[in-house]
Amino acid sequence: MTREDMLARLIAQASTEGGELITLRAIVEEASELGATRVLDRLGLADASAQDDIDELRELLSAWRDAKASAWKAMVAWLVRGALALLLVGIAMRLGLGGLLQ
Repeated sequence: MTREDMLARLIAQASTEGGELITLRAIVEEASELGATRVLDRLGLADASAQDDIDELRELLSAWRDAKASAWKAMVAWLVRGALALLLVGIAMRLGLGGLLQ
């Protein structure tokens, strides 16, 4: 019996016997399982290698986040170094050591 058949039987049972709580819960559970299966099929994640694919995507995303964080840190470090170099040049000019810079 497929999930569609089970869901149809549960809905028929609920309409004939009334909506008992256990029947309604079973309908919700079967409908959600059927919906999840359809979504996984549409995304192409219903096969046996889907878990490996998701694991690889997570590793790739983690590596991207690490690379992005490293790039930001490097950029900030270069900006700080540039600002400090300009500050040192400014101090040297103030102290009259501009001749040493030429």
